[in-house]
Amino acid sequence: MNNGLLYLITVLIWGSTWLAIEFQLGVVAPEVSIFYRYILASMLLFGWCGARGLRLRFDKRAHSRFFLLGLLLFCLNYIVMYHAQRYISSALTAIAFSTLLWMNIGNARLFFGTRSGPRVIIGSIVGVAGIVILFLPQVGRLSLDDATLYGAGLCVLGAFIASLGNIASQDAQKRGLPVVQANAWGMLYGAVLTGAIALGQGQEFNFDASAGYVLSLVYLIVFGSIVAFGAYLTLLGRIGAHKAGYAMVMFPVVALLLSMLFEGLQITGNIVAGILLVTTGNFIVLRRKRIPATVVESEDAQGVAVTMEKAACRAPN
Repeated sequence: MNNGLLYLITVLIWGSTWLAIEFQLGVVAPEVSIFYRYILASMLLFGWCGARGLRLRFDKRAHSRFFLLGLLLFCLNYIVMYHAQRYISSALTAIAFSTLLWMNIGNARLFFGTRSGPRVIIGSIVGVAGIVILFLPQVGRLSLDDATLYGAGLCVLGAFIASLGNIASQDAQKRGLPVVQANAWGMLYGAVLTGAIALGQGQEFNFDASAGYVLSLVYLIVFGSIVAFGAYLTLLGRIGAHKAGYAMVMFPVVALLLSMLFEGLQITGNIVAGILLVTTGNFIVLRRKRIPATVVESEDAQGVAVTMEKAACRAPN
C-alpha cells in the first residue's frame, strides 16, 4: 500500500473517531472503555496473525519495546486525553493536541538525529495557524479559569506521551519488528495496564448495552484501533515521525466536515480560511522534492560511463 493511501486512511478514520468517542462517554468509565477497546482489538489482531501464520514469538528485548508502545500509545495517552475532555472543549483539544506535530519534530531530532527541512517547518507553521483560525470563535468564548488551563495542560501532556509513543514505534520498526505483531502485543499490554489502573481507582467494569455505545465501540476497535493504527504506524516507519505527525493537524478538519454533513454546522469564513491553511501546510510538508531533470541526466550519463569503463577493463586485450 502506498504512502498516500496510508495517510488518507489514517486521516479519514481518526478524523471520524471524534464523533464515535462521544458515544463512549457517560455510563462506562473512560478507563474501562479504553480497556474494552484495546483488549478486544488485540484479540482480533492475534487471531489475524494466527490465521495468516505470522510470527508471534519474540525475545525479551522486543517485548520491552511492545510494553513501551502499549504504555505510551494505548494506555496513558488515551487516559490523559479522555480526562482532558472533561475540562475543555473539543476546539481547545484540537489546538492543544496539534502540538504533537512540533513534539514529533523535536523528538525525531533528539532520538534519531533527524533534521526537519524548511518545507516541514514552514508547512507545520501554516497548518497549526490554520487550526487556530479554524477554532478561533470557540476559543474566543473560553474563560481561562483554572479548570480550562488544567484541561489544556492535560491535553498537551497527552500529546507529548503520544509523541513518545510515535518515537517508540519508529524505533521498533528500525529494529525490524513488524507493525501488525507489535500492535497486537502493544494493545494487549496497553489494555492490561489500563485495566490495572481502573481497578486501582476502584472503577466498576460495567457495560452499556445501548446501540450507540456498542456500535461506536465496534467502530473504534476495528477502524479506530486496528486499521488506523496499522496505517499510521506503517506510514510513520516509512516517512518518519516528523512528517507523519501532520496527520494530527488534519483530523479536526475531517471532524468539522463531518459535523457539517451530520450536525448542520454552518460554514463560516474562519472555517474556510482554516481548512485552506491546513491543507496548504499538508501539501508543503508531504509533497516530494523533485530532482531536476538535468541532475538525473547527469547521473545517468555518469552511470553509463562507469559501466562502459568497467566493461573495457574486463575486455580481452
